[in-house]
Amino acid sequence: MLDLVKYVVSHFAEKKDDIQYLESEENGVVTITVVLDDSDMGKVIGRQGKLAKALRTIVRSASAKENKKYNVEIKAKGEL
Repeated sequence: MLDLVKYVVSHFAEKKDDIQYLESEENGVVTITVVLDDSDMGKVIGRQGKLAKALRTIVRSASAKENKKYNVEIKAKGEL
């Protein structure tokens, strides 16, 4: 699932080398945190959060095969 998130985010972000991906699991819920540079936040989130919502929808539908629940969080470097 992490590869899917990396694939989608890398198409929208300009500073691909500065992106960090963190994956943690707690109580059967896997959280994928994408840490971006401030200049890439708007590009990855999209207008009114449409790209972020679409990314979460893709991950949710792809995770049905794995019987796990996934959350995708998008944060700026200073928020970590």
